[in-house]
Amino acid sequence: MNRMQILSGIKDYFKIQELVCPHVHAKYGEQAWRFFDTEFLHTLFVVRHDILRRPMVCNNYHEGGGFSQRGLRCNLCQIVRDYTNKNQVSTLPHVVGAGGDFSIAGMTAQQARTAIAASAAALPCPIRMEDEVTWLHLDTLDTMTGRKVTLFKP
Repeated sequence: MNRMQILSGIKDYFKIQELVCPHVHAKYGEQAWRFFDTEFLHTLFVVRHDILRRPMVCNNYHEGGGFSQRGLRCNLCQIVRDYTNKNQVSTLPHVVGAGGDFSIAGMTAQQARTAIAASAAALPCPIRMEDEVTWLHLDTLDTMTGRKVTLFKP
């Protein structure tokens, strides 16, 4: 799939405000799709459409919910500012458009991780998933291990 096909497919499942922080959405609106890594969008599409086949919630601030920093984060987001205030480099996948945190309808995070790992052959690229957390963190940062799925601890 090329980027235009991926964008067309992913928009059937996610609105841009679900995947970006409120600051980015306020400034860029629909143009914020450009900040996402193509491999991440392709992986997210495959996970949602082919593997889990269930609604996935990233940010829900636009619906009055409490999640606003689970997708793409900018320098104004508190999580990123906390790293900066501690003089830590912030190269989190959330900052570079290559990761997000999700809740899955009718499924625990562990069940989602297990299902994704069992379907690793369907993934378009290697992924990382955060283990032992109550949400599904999924990103496409290269682990340089050659493994299709890598679990890491918070």
